[in-house]
Amino acid sequence: MSSVSKRDYYEVLGVGREADDQAIKGAYRKLALQHHPDRNPDNPDSEEKFKEASEAYSVLSDPQKRAAYDRYGHAGLQASGGPPGFDPNAFGDVSDILGDFFGFGDLFGGGGGKRRTRAQRGEDVRYDLEIEFEQAVFGTSVDIQVPRMERCDHCSGSGSEPGSGPTTCPTCHGRGEVIYQQSFLSIRRTCSTCNGAGQIIRNPCSQCRGNGYRQVQHKLKINIPGGVDDGTRLRLAQEGQPGANGGPAGDLYVFLKVKEHAFFERRESDLHCTIPLNIAQAALGAEIEVPTLEGGHKLKIPEGTQNGAQFRLRHKGVAVLNGSGRGDLYVHVAVKVPAKLTREQRKLFEQLRTTLPVDNAPHERGLFDKVKDYFM
Repeated sequence: MSSVSKRDYYEVLGVGREADDQAIKGAYRKLALQHHPDRNPDNPDSEEKFKEASEAYSVLSDPQKRAAYDRYGHAGLQASGGPPGFDPNAFGDVSDILGDFFGFGDLFGGGGGKRRTRAQRGEDVRYDLEIEFEQAVFGTSVDIQVPRMERCDHCSGSGSEPGSGPTTCPTCHGRGEVIYQQSFLSIRRTCSTCNGAGQIIRNPCSQCRGNGYRQVQHKLKINIPGGVDDGTRLRLAQEGQPGANGGPAGDLYVFLKVKEHAFFERRESDLHCTIPLNIAQAALGAEIEVPTLEGGHKLKIPEGTQNGAQFRLRHKGVAVLNGSGRGDLYVHVAVKVPAKLTREQRKLFEQLRTTLPVDNAPHERGLFDKVKDYFM
């Protein structure tokens, strides 16, 4: 293509002249993925569009070439000695733009031919653990067994039976990649014979069957701090699956499920429970024993206690997670009216009724209810 017939590079990529490097790179990636020859093998027009977009990107991604182009147009590139046409060797970062999408690294053969063994982090592992209510409140240590992959001791992770070893892959000759020519591109793809390892195992390990890893039940002791709650997640660094090619192991995430208590209800760091009282205890007062997580506690009930009254026992609640101190225990009172009375009890209540004042007038509504009605 002559410089006269070339389209404006900004127009080719669909960006404005003020576009920054990130916008130019994103626009090129979109066009390259759309018109790449791998996706359009029988479409010459797409190949030309791919070449056109690549040429535009090679200029606009280079600060020196872009400055010359902005000032003098296509003629400025020719005057500065830049190639007027498409030059595949000018793309140092095209593999970063397209490599992950198409599954190969260096599109234009600039990788030096060395087999890539990039370290990869291992996968994270989830483990669900159910604990008792008291364990969540005070903390505990629990022994667990987590299934995960570990290096095979029999072959020391090589995948080959002891005494033998891997051999060079006959397809890629140890490169881990195969190179073939498609149109104007020299394309590298991961070798399908060795999956990029560059080596194949002729005599697989009898224990791990050539994988180099075996699934084991990994034993761990987990320290659970006091104050954890249902759904709390604990992270154990690098206790997950092992990494590949020397990469770090993943993490183990322990998700806690806390069993419900027989009579305590938890609200953040506070505990609540309901204690029944008979009419005499509520009217005359009493000293009762209420349960706590540490045992019984003497609680004095004043005379005239009404149904629904609550009493607070300080620092008898749940430990504050990653903090200090504990919450409180709230004891709610439920005054129980007997459903059946003996003859003697009935006689006593009838005598009591004659001495008690009668006031069955409805209670005046509170200020909150009045304000609500006013605005509604």
